[in-house]
Amino acid sequence: MQKFLLLIRQDLSVRAGQTHEDFVRDARQVGQWIEDMVKTGNFLDASALHNEGKYVGSSYINSDGPFIEAKESISGFIVIQAADLNDAARLAQACPLVANKVIAIEVRQFQDIPEARQ
Repeated sequence: MQKFLLLIRQDLSVRAGQTHEDFVRDARQVGQWIEDMVKTGNFLDASALHNEGKYVGSSYINSDGPFIEAKESISGFIVIQAADLNDAARLAQACPLVANKVIAIEVRQFQDIPEARQ
């Protein structure tokens, strides 16, 4: 099994327009999807993220600026294990919020760099 990061991407205007009831409903749906992955042994970790953050470079720390025209936010992440990238994408596509077009998920494989562990 290989390890993958699922980046949960959400349109900021959709997220801002959510009611508390919408948020709770969506959280329950995602919770059931995660529980299904727990049962199959694919789930490893997850966390929700706040919209606010900082962009850090060698000579700056910004929370906004002319180079940031974000219309979407990474609202959370999930770490899973799957046979390959196609299997990970299939698991991501099974998320009910993807089917309902509430979110999109970017699937990225973790890269093993053995030299970094020496």
